[in-house]
Amino acid sequence: MFDLLLTHATVATMADASPFGLVRDGAIGIAEGKIAWVGPAAQAPKEAGAVRDLRGKVVTPGLVDPHTHIVYGEEGLIDFEVLSQGGQRWDLESKGGGVGALVKRTRLLSEEAIYAASRARMSRLIANGVTTVESKSGAGLDRDTELRLMRISRALGCDLPVTVVSTYLGAHGLAPEYAGRRDDYVAFMCDDVLPEAVRQGLVDQVDGFCDRAGFSHEQMGRLFDKARSYGLPVKLHADQYTDFGAGAVVAKYRGLSADHLEFASPATVRAMAEAGTVATLLAGAHLTLHETQKPPVELFRALGVPMALATNSNPVSSPTVSPAAQMHLACYLFRLTAEEALRGFTVNGARALGLGETAGRIARGRAADLAVWDTDDPRGIAYAIGGAACLAVVKDGGVVHEAPAPQFNRP
Repeated sequence: MFDLLLTHATVATMADASPFGLVRDGAIGIAEGKIAWVGPAAQAPKEAGAVRDLRGKVVTPGLVDPHTHIVYGEEGLIDFEVLSQGGQRWDLESKGGGVGALVKRTRLLSEEAIYAASRARMSRLIANGVTTVESKSGAGLDRDTELRLMRISRALGCDLPVTVVSTYLGAHGLAPEYAGRRDDYVAFMCDDVLPEAVRQGLVDQVDGFCDRAGFSHEQMGRLFDKARSYGLPVKLHADQYTDFGAGAVVAKYRGLSADHLEFASPATVRAMAEAGTVATLLAGAHLTLHETQKPPVELFRALGVPMALATNSNPVSSPTVSPAAQMHLACYLFRLTAEEALRGFTVNGARALGLGETAGRIARGRAADLAVWDTDDPRGIAYAIGGAACLAVVKDGGVVHEAPAPQFNRP
């Protein structure tokens, strides 16, 4: 007997190579938090504690958002003003914005204040269909603030109906007190912050920014070697502004993903393909930073590199909690198909977090993490500017969010 039976749904299982893994007029049976049955509604067992007729609406796996900086306090309104008026990323610091200003603001805030702001933001992300999310540190860069941010990521995963993967991103930038001493800062990350994050059980993976304006191949290698000594997988902000061969660095370490990748070279893409490293594309930052160089999508397709998508939720370059809106942008900016966009936030998003065996597909025996959308065709999720509305979210078999129907009073 099912605890819950969702019936008369357009089910995008994403579980096979057919378009969307689609089951039209389908049903999903849920028992003990797991998917116990999926198939045509006419063949579904009828015994269920509760039955919901979805009237043809699309059901997808709960979305996986594999790249966010969602734990922060104050919004980046200065960044918005500069970038929306045509400013470039290099204009931000002089105007009081950018990562440096974010670090200053974040260090001044209490853990309680950052938690409250981040919880509200994470709640909206869940309401937009996300059941698994990566959450990076990197807005503090000193020891205490970085640990605080990872502690908040852990707390959000305990307090809200979402699986949170916590990432240490101390190599987001150079801490101001280490100006001119980048190697010393790498040693500080390796010998002080990361070991303490591991000791406290706060970190699941390690990320960094590898670029001419960031950390070198050798410096990232030192941090990645330390991460691997603790059994932690790695990923990288790579080749966003220049062809720095950063995607090949993370591929060398069999990393989970290389992210951004506007300037990734054919050699880098080949290295990623051989390593099984996912390409995570970030359309929000591409838009706000006025980028003109596109990620090499055709080469990713040709060489079989999986493409994930993410909100990149952050206050500087991607202030969003809407995966569906990012799917829309990726279709227009990067020429992804609607199916590739949805796979980016399901199957391939899960792979980018090392969760390919547990998340991102609707299949018997998997956790019942689902999202219901206000469309009867899965292409409709990415179709509208802003994306389709998410009507309901199921996490571990329980309905954790339902969007209220609009109601109006006559004046």
